[in-house]
Amino acid sequence: MEVLIKALHGQGHSVDVIRTYNSWFVKENSTYYNSITIPNTKGMDEEFVEDMLNKVIDYERGKSYWLSAVWLHLDIIRGIYKTHEMVCQLITNIFESEEILKTLKEKQYDLVLTDPVWGAGILLAHKLKLPMVYNVRWSATGEGHFDIVPSPLSYIPITGSRNTDKMIFFQRVKNVFFYSLMNLLYPNFNIPQYQALCDKYFDPPVRFHELLQGADIWLMRVDFVFEFPRPTMPNVIYIGGFQCKPAKALPHDLETFMQSSGEHGVIIMSLGSFISVLPDEITAEIAAAFARLPQKVIWRYTGKRPSALGNNTLLIDWMPQNDLLGHPKTKVFIAHGGTNGVQEALYHGVPVVGIPLIFDQYDNLLRLQERGGARIITIATLDKNTLHAAIQEVINNASYKQSMQRLSDLHRDTPIKPLDSALFWIEFVMRHKGAAHLRSESYKLPWGFQHFVRSSVNPTTHHMRMMLGSQ
Repeated sequence: MEVLIKALHGQGHSVDVIRTYNSWFVKENSTYYNSITIPNTKGMDEEFVEDMLNKVIDYERGKSYWLSAVWLHLDIIRGIYKTHEMVCQLITNIFESEEILKTLKEKQYDLVLTDPVWGAGILLAHKLKLPMVYNVRWSATGEGHFDIVPSPLSYIPITGSRNTDKMIFFQRVKNVFFYSLMNLLYPNFNIPQYQALCDKYFDPPVRFHELLQGADIWLMRVDFVFEFPRPTMPNVIYIGGFQCKPAKALPHDLETFMQSSGEHGVIIMSLGSFISVLPDEITAEIAAAFARLPQKVIWRYTGKRPSALGNNTLLIDWMPQNDLLGHPKTKVFIAHGGTNGVQEALYHGVPVVGIPLIFDQYDNLLRLQERGGARIITIATLDKNTLHAAIQEVINNASYKQSMQRLSDLHRDTPIKPLDSALFWIEFVMRHKGAAHLRSESYKLPWGFQHFVRSSVNPTTHHMRMMLGSQ
């Protein structure tokens, strides 16, 4: 969201961000947006993510024998359910405050930009009768495509199935099973919370899933260099890699470190902003693998310094990841498989050694591996030998670099940059007060009798936005 906020600000737009008082990423003060902090509303924090991550690692490495895969997934779903409860409390506190609602209505916003993985922005857009644009990969019901476009299970893999788009019969059976599980869990765990708010605050009544499907534009954070080919819809705009940009010069100390690597080059490792600390036994194995390499290593890590750390490894709290990936000395990116990281690696043509941990990370890395640009190591098999062997393979086998460079060339060879496309369609919705002509009627198909409410928008001369950031 921050990338889009800065770009909108650069275009002269005014952006308001709604945040919880303890928001992890959305700071109260910024030069790019005005924040609206909702009092007495707690959001997701580091403790929630660390607890979930530790359970996954313990299960994968065989420490929690009593914890079967089913119980692990149910535990994760319970954690996500609690987070949706926090989101529902956020929107309840807004709807119950006449002062906040009055302020929001008086500002005469042009649209709501939100991520539908949480439902607060969807409900607020309906309440304020505003058009809505999504910055989307996931929704409250699962992968975003499944909410709006035809999705044949014969060649569209379900996240978590570890399938590609090339499935034999038994893999297709597995795919159907995961799809059924997704449709059983998410509508029964997440949607009822939001539907209860629809029933309480909206008259005439409306179905939450209908509101979710009714966004004017879906800015999808993938493209078809990364994603498997699939059907789509006119109002789904692909902006994969919109956060990527040419590398800038590094700070002097990092540039000196990069140049000191000589002909061997440098390996970059980061497990993203969510994953700051790993168990000591895992970091010891990672450090030991790095110490055996002729390359130098820059490792973003904020935990305890591993005892086996070699002289060739630099531990840092933060790194300019995009600029490091674009540096000619960078040979390999060791990553957890978050969407942003793998797309930055793709943009700069850097092959990946992937260590997936939670959520969609394995599936993201699988897409790169299937195209010859990555090698995956599961957390269950990770040790100094497997990691060292994977790094050596990716560096010494030229096909990995060639595959990623080819993907990079394909990704960059477009008539309009992804971020420019995102800005165009956001402003398009603002100019035309929506994009109803691009929406399929599929989301309004009745099941029995239901009443659909079409929101209207009052024209305004102000270029103002509401941006609903993540918690």
